[in-house]
Amino acid sequence: GAFQKKGHSARVLSPEEAERLAKDQVLVSEFKQLKLEKEAQKNWDLFYKRNSTNFFKDRHWTTREFQELKACREFADQKLTILEAGCGVGNCLFPLLEEDLNIFAYACDFSPRAVEYVKKNALYSTERCKVFQCDLTKDDLLDNIPADSVDVVTLIFVLSAIHPDKMPLVLRNIYKVLKPGKCVLFRDYGLYDHAMLRFKSGSKLGENFYVRQDGTRSYFFTEEFLSQLFKAEGYEQVVNEYVQRETVNRKEDLRVPRVFLQSKFQKP
Repeated sequence: GAFQKKGHSARVLSPEEAERLAKDQVLVSEFKQLKLEKEAQKNWDLFYKRNSTNFFKDRHWTTREFQELKACREFADQKLTILEAGCGVGNCLFPLLEEDLNIFAYACDFSPRAVEYVKKNALYSTERCKVFQCDLTKDDLLDNIPADSVDVVTLIFVLSAIHPDKMPLVLRNIYKVLKPGKCVLFRDYGLYDHAMLRFKSGSKLGENFYVRQDGTRSYFFTEEFLSQLFKAEGYEQVVNEYVQRETVNRKEDLRVPRVFLQSKFQKP
């Protein structure tokens, strides 16, 4: 079982959680931080090598959560062009293409291995999608996608894996291919999500920014930080709110607090 609520107030920590986070102030050394940045692509490639296509479940919730994919059409079977920025192995992409036959999708990922998995998927068709390897912080999307041509960009659990200093570069890159009046649909980790509270001491890279044991990194967003990030790059905020879920594992009697940020930003 699980319950879910949406809103603008961040999750309140228990006294024990607050104390644990307050104690954990030692940052990973600058040398190691630079190494992690340099090896980011390698670490994600190894992640996909280890987990193949089995790690993430297919995200059939995307169209349910983001009714905008239907709402942004002017008429029922209008063809939409979408970009999935950071597509992984296609867990979001393929359910979307199956559910909506009037979509053409561009999809890109940092990891060459993930891109290969997408191309090997039985549902992959060059008539319906174009997938390519791309570092969103430095490779120009215009090399693969015409300017002002995309109706919807999905940015789902992607920005959190990027160094906060480089996040503006990603939003700037996406802005160029998005049609005026169209939107970025965003979902990612929110402040005080269960995953943030599970990091062991010695994993902290900066404020709300951590490294996992496999070298991949994760940032946990506040509503204010995300809002400022998008607005600074010229986007207008449509929706930006926390989604708080409590997942209950009855067998182990565990209550796990999940916090995400779900948002929609528009190019004027």
